Amino acid sequence: MRGRSGEAGPGVSRSGSRRPARIALGAVEEALRRTQAEFEEINAQLDARRDPLDDRVIANLVAGYAFVDAAVAHGFDLFAMGNLRHLLELNAIVLCGVNRDRRAAYLSHAEATERRFYEERDGGIRDVLEWLTAHADESPWGRAAGAYAQVLTKPQLFIEGNHRTGALIMSYILLRDGQPPFVLTPENALGYFDPSMALKDTPKSGAITLFRLPGIRQRLAALLREQSDARFLAA
Repeated sequence: MRGRSGEAGPGVSRSGSRRPARIALGAVEEALRRTQAEFEEINAQLDARRDPLDDRVIANLVAGYAFVDAAVAHGFDLFAMGNLRHLLELNAIVLCGVNRDRRAAYLSHAEATERRFYEERDGGIRDVLEWLTAHADESPWGRAAGAYAQVLTKPQLFIEGNHRTGALIMSYILLRDGQPPFVLTPENALGYFDPSMALKDTPKSGAITLFRLPGIRQRLAALLREQSDARFLAA
């Protein structure tokens, strides 16, 4: 898949990608509802408990998947320099949905998030782009896991909603390569949350990162590949 400029974007393999896929949004919401129903049991098995999946969180996630689906369907490269603001929009959807009143109340937070996104010296979106460019020849699962790691490691890309926005960014990368999106299910929840929490506690640079981060990325990439589910692709 190529961006509007005709050049392969940093989220796309230079070796060539498969035809982009479309998301079965109904199947995504059904899976999230199943996870919601079992979340108390899932949470009890985690080292660090997560906030519950309430109805608003699910509605915002489904809206986020719809945004990703539309971006891929229109050949829109979210990692192109002129399009990076759409990653901020994805984060806003995760946190506020598309409700105008909630967006208005969120305005000051959105402005602070934007400053962090563009200006963070030790992270920010530049860090994600540089990683994707350097690893463009990896598998789609490896690129998705790597981008997610760059979002979550300290300092995180966004002020809030990094896990959910990161999952949607992974789904965007996978979908552009013809792979099913990543969707949280009761079957993959533990395998997803464990490396996610490890990433959250890992800095982007330093001695500990050199030893710790590659293994976490590999675990997550393996999970994405093993849990790839065609039910989340539209016929």
